[in-house]
Amino acid sequence: MFTRMLKLRLLNAMAPAYFFMATAVTFILHFCFFIPTIFPNADTSLTGSTTLHTVVFLFLMFNALGNYIMTITYPAESANEIVVPVCSAHCSDKVDAHYLLNGRHFCKLCKKVILKRDHHCFFTGNCIGNKNMRYFIMFCIYTSCTCLYSLVLGVAFLTVEYSISFENPLTFLTLLPLSTGYFFTGTVSGLQLFLVLMLYVWLGIGLVCAGFCCQQVLLVARGQTWCQMQRGQLVENRSPWRSNLKDVFGTRWILGLILPVQTAETCSEDTDQHKQD
Repeated sequence: MFTRMLKLRLLNAMAPAYFFMATAVTFILHFCFFIPTIFPNADTSLTGSTTLHTVVFLFLMFNALGNYIMTITYPAESANEIVVPVCSAHCSDKVDAHYLLNGRHFCKLCKKVILKRDHHCFFTGNCIGNKNMRYFIMFCIYTSCTCLYSLVLGVAFLTVEYSISFENPLTFLTLLPLSTGYFFTGTVSGLQLFLVLMLYVWLGIGLVCAGFCCQQVLLVARGQTWCQMQRGQLVENRSPWRSNLKDVFGTRWILGLILPVQTAETCSEDTDQHKQD
């Protein structure tokens, strides 16, 4: 138990550092390698394309980082409970959290009581609940879009700079093992191998975030949390899916799609507890 909790705390500290490092690397590669190589300054006919790609990338990056910050700024913790309540009889005594009465959870990593807890996100370092679920979903959406967009630009850069053809679908599958072998024989530079590795990192993060986002939207529409689904608990008096989405995304949900701003009214904790499982 102690060893596993130590691993979780270590992961809780390393995951945010990994996220910011990957973000910085993506930013540097985009403006120092991708844009100057794919759209050279000497070609004035590509000025519009350069501006368009730069604006799109900055828009995606701004929303990903903005929603990341909002997820941390609006935690799902209870401001009224600073003393750890006694666990209920239904507590499964999991490593990361205790289930309390009225659907509350005490997160051992956050060391706080969480209202309508969904899960603990190691990349943000806090728990995801009803108060910050909207920002977390938008963070996943824009992180996925940023990674997949960077993947496309990375493929274009390798095609222009190193004359690698991706017409054959098997090229991407064999690119990393072949590049690794060529690197140790001195045929491929370290930069090229690093770029190839980043292609797989962007693809993996992009697909994982997209899949996780779809799962969270489905749970929100059903008025259910991940903790409830793990316990096999069905939601009683389930509200219509439109009402559940409005409860999380707010009435100004269109504005929230393009800007990391607050779009839902902050409910009181007494109101939140009536919505608990």
